[in-house]
Amino acid sequence: MNQGYYRYPTIARDRLVFVCEDDLWSVPASGGDAVRLTVSFGACSYPRLSPDGESLAFFSNDDGNPELYVMPAQGGEPRRLTFLGATLAWTAGWSADGKEIHFLANPTTWYEGETRPFAIAKEGGTPRELDLGHARSLSFGTRGRMTIGRNAADPARWKRYRGGTSGEIWVDARGAGRFARLALPSGNPCWPMWIGERIFFLADHEGIGNIYSVALDGSDVRRHSHETEYYARFPSTDGARIVYGAGAQIRCYDVASDTVRDVEIATKSAAPQTVRRFENAAESLDQFEPHPDGTQVAFDARGQQFTMPLFEGAVTRHGTGSGTRTRLTQWFHDGKHVAFVTDQNGYEQIALCASEGPGEAKIVTKGDIGRVTDLACSPNSSVILFANHRHELCAVDADDGKVRTLDRSDAHRVEDIAFSPDGRYAAYVWYPAYGTSIIRMVKVRSGKIHDVTSPVRVDESPAWDPEGNYLYFISTRDFNPVYDALQFDLSFPQASRPFVVTLRADVPSPFVPKPKPIHHDHERLREQPKDDKKPIRIEIEFEGIAGRVLGFPLDEGDYREIVAARERVLFTRFPVKGIKPARREDIEDDEHGTLLAYDFEQQRLATIANECDEIRLGRDGRTLIYRASDRLRAIDALAELPEEGDEQKPPAESGRRSGWIDLERASVEIVPRDEWAQMYREAWRMQSEN
Repeated sequence: MNQGYYRYPTIARDRLVFVCEDDLWSVPASGGDAVRLTVSFGACSYPRLSPDGESLAFFSNDDGNPELYVMPAQGGEPRRLTFLGATLAWTAGWSADGKEIHFLANPTTWYEGETRPFAIAKEGGTPRELDLGHARSLSFGTRGRMTIGRNAADPARWKRYRGGTSGEIWVDARGAGRFARLALPSGNPCWPMWIGERIFFLADHEGIGNIYSVALDGSDVRRHSHETEYYARFPSTDGARIVYGAGAQIRCYDVASDTVRDVEIATKSAAPQTVRRFENAAESLDQFEPHPDGTQVAFDARGQQFTMPLFEGAVTRHGTGSGTRTRLTQWFHDGKHVAFVTDQNGYEQIALCASEGPGEAKIVTKGDIGRVTDLACSPNSSVILFANHRHELCAVDADDGKVRTLDRSDAHRVEDIAFSPDGRYAAYVWYPAYGTSIIRMVKVRSGKIHDVTSPVRVDESPAWDPEGNYLYFISTRDFNPVYDALQFDLSFPQASRPFVVTLRADVPSPFVPKPKPIHHDHERLREQPKDDKKPIRIEIEFEGIAGRVLGFPLDEGDYREIVAARERVLFTRFPVKGIKPARREDIEDDEHGTLLAYDFEQQRLATIANECDEIRLGRDGRTLIYRASDRLRAIDALAELPEEGDEQKPPAESGRRSGWIDLERASVEIVPRDEWAQMYREAWRMQSEN
């Protein structure tokens, strides 16, 4: 490999250093064959050469968070200087005498995006925070003068952004500690660089990110580079030249001659990041679905599709590998096929494939169906319902591929499609206005639509009673505010709870206990499966149905999903937490919900699991699989409820005894070049269709 993707260039004297393949490389300033300086487990970024060109400072996340390192510029062992624990950090440059390194980081700020400038001695020690407040970049002139950039760091990530957090450049023109904001054209200016008596910077006010300069008072804006296809990115300077990236290239602007030249670089590498590899499917687990008879699970991981028995047997990987992406895998009604969304033809279509063996997929739909956002298979026919980004609810028959549009919202996408047990109806979430949703039903064959709930706030997650008497859902329709503890105000931190609607006027409330004998035979009867020879047929009285909504006798909370088994519902509830810590990676691991069950026979609530993120119930009405981080566990939805305080944490090991499914049995094959091409096509497709 001779041509790489070059980023974060820095220049001093006759040496240019840049990042390629997440490592540092060095090349003569005039170009030529580059030499790899590091072989890192993590990613190197933002290198800065010292003024004499002998030392190199950079950030690396080898040990987890980005930390500052220094090493000889010609190569050698890097030495770690900081132990910040920050999530954002980059090098700004060196002091003029080469004794200190300046950098930006967020270890002391409550908001992740607020970085502050620091200085640290080249030999190490405690970083010293510069009293400048929020800054994303800084550069020093002579006589203590300074310029700082705020807000923006890389306009290429949000091209032509003009919002409230667009870039600002502030200048202390006299070195007295008094800064004035430069009145620049509206164009997200960033990366100010003090050269002579002008401030050079990057901006995109003319449409493409280029290098500009301005006088210290904000006048006389000049353009120096002429990029027309790719943004200029991550510029740095040695006081006489500015190097920056554009696409995969590095260019060098000479201040004295006001000219830009390409730096021709060859990186002779074995390209280790392009080598085929395998990863545990659990690391990229996405959609999952229990088999209709509860014996298997189908799931997506990193855009690939798998089916496997819960505890015994081999794993089957479907599809064509990294070059395509499959999503929203669902079991077809026969239990022998799976339906899914694939982009193997360059655009999204719904397809079917056999669940056993690597057989070729059958493309069901033809033509443009949009980007599919939800998918559901009929329990007893070849009909598949799907929603797309155009806010449409559509039906397709897998036998003939004909697509019908059943409904559309002007406000939002259709969500949470759920077939009735007899396959004649489907319930779904429909938005009459943005921010307000209701539950709707459609008769699949005729396309006739009925509103089930009236618009209040948010209704979601419809779930059918397997006996055909009730429809359960989560709703935000209780307005029970809570006083703020710090100021005189009211809010609704816990506003949702489960609700039920009776499908016919003669159906009693499920919260009224039914007469039953003293013996427990009726409980054993509930455990027995119903006679399959008598298929259920659901009848619904739509007149007055919105007035038959009943709330569960539970406190309000943050409820997310609900599923219905016989005489029992299971749902998730999440804790209400503040916005701190603001760093998402600090929250995700402990943001689990609780899996709860409400039993109508016993009229009581019980805790099933204390770490639960998502739930899926099989069509057998008993096999429930829930997700906890990157693990899946299968349980019996009708198992005896634990008494309060007797909840047992399941064993950690995988297997039938604990219910944990061993996802390490499934490996994802990754061919990076194929995956990158697919990602590029999908990114373009998403932008062009939205």
